[in-house]
Amino acid sequence: MTAETQIKELITNNDVVMFMKGTKSMPQCGFSSRVAGVLNFMGVEFADVNVLADEDIRQGIKDFSDWPTIPQLYVKGEFVGGCDIITEMTLSGELDTLFSENGVTFDKDAADKIREANG
Repeated sequence: MTAETQIKELITNNDVVMFMKGTKSMPQCGFSSRVAGVLNFMGVEFADVNVLADEDIRQGIKDFSDWPTIPQLYVKGEFVGGCDIITEMTLSGELDTLFSENGVTFDKDAADKIREANG
């Protein structure tokens, strides 16, 4: 199975997928840790794909999205962005909207707490 086929399967079969360095319980870079922390705090169920475990996936996801950095977040098969974009969307409330529009369960109170703490 090619990396592209694996990536397509992952983003098709999971509502929320994050390609990251490490895992959601043990991120291995600050940027992956920040996004995983936001998603975990908000109670979002997501599939984590450790790109450090597979060089083909690590390069494949960059080619697939035409985005040079990791982490990368996908919601309902669509590329959303990396750490800076997810941080901005969290603080603006856009991430709440994206999740709501796509039927992704999350803790609205937790999202509000993130904004309050960073306001």
